[in-house]
Amino acid sequence: MSHENHQKLLALLHECIVACNHCFDACLQEDNVEMMAPCIRLDRECADICGYLEAAITRNSPYIKELAAVCAKICHDCGLECNKHEHDHCKKCADACFKCEEACKSIA
Repeated sequence: MSHENHQKLLALLHECIVACNHCFDACLQEDNVEMMAPCIRLDRECADICGYLEAAITRNSPYIKELAAVCAKICHDCGLECNKHEHDHCKKCADACFKCEEACKSIA
């Protein structure tokens, strides 16, 4: 697979990384940071796997399908966790995660 064939996925991965990093940072500023701990943890996991998959695609890794499956699972879990919270940053992150999840599933 050539990375030129995955431009939409690459864009969604990048959007998800940005949304998760923003959510992570904003969650750390919330009044009850302890309550946000699962969200913070999943934001990090999700941003990291999205970044790794993005890099794997651009170097034409032979593990793109397997990584995409794992990425879809983590995006799904992060989206579910973020949806538990009413904060705008969490809702935007959930939206980005679910879009990225679907794109990852399409190549997994």
